[in-house]
Amino acid sequence: MSPVSTPSTPHPGRLLLLRHGTTEWSATGRHTGSTDVPLTGAGEEQARAAGPLLRHLLGGSAPVAVLSSPRQRALRTAELAGLEVTSVDGDLAEWDYGAYEGLTTPQIREQRGDDWRVFRDGVAPGGPGQPPGEQLADVAARAGRALGRVRPLLQEGDVVVVAHGHLLRVLAAVWLEADPAAGAQLLLDTAAACVLDVEHGVPGVRRWNLTPDLLRG
Repeated sequence: MSPVSTPSTPHPGRLLLLRHGTTEWSATGRHTGSTDVPLTGAGEEQARAAGPLLRHLLGGSAPVAVLSSPRQRALRTAELAGLEVTSVDGDLAEWDYGAYEGLTTPQIREQRGDDWRVFRDGVAPGGPGQPPGEQLADVAARAGRALGRVRPLLQEGDVVVVAHGHLLRVLAAVWLEADPAAGAQLLLDTAAACVLDVEHGVPGVRRWNLTPDLLRG
């Protein structure tokens, strides 16, 4: 895997991640990949509240770029948070769960008869009339391509990526040059923000899973 940065090529910018606000499917634990569901009213409130949090994390400066998933839940979150999307990137779309789309983890486990975990076991391989979905390596490859477009922008300043829970967890693992399966341990709430950075050439996490209610505490 290509390094995020090296001591000989420092960059001044940080990568900020923002997960979209709540949808009806995320509120009930349904796996939402390609289905383009909208934010709920509560999700829109979360997205608005994420604006001040991001401005705080950015130190009052505007990001040099904002990249978003093409799904409406991500684009609407960016809009309500006061972000101007500069690029819609298909590689930032959520994991394609194939035949598991719309199902909850308990439903999938009941169907399979085991203790299925998406980061460990992937999704159903597909079959007649069933979509194959993506495996973890596929999602990690997309995240790597997206980071390849982000890194040059970081030479100019901070960059914000607005996307989805599982995709962002995989992307963070790729940023850390870790096994993409490590994303399973990076829990991420709806409308939460994170800050990824590099110190002495080593990619790391500055902040993780910061929710808008932190500013109201």
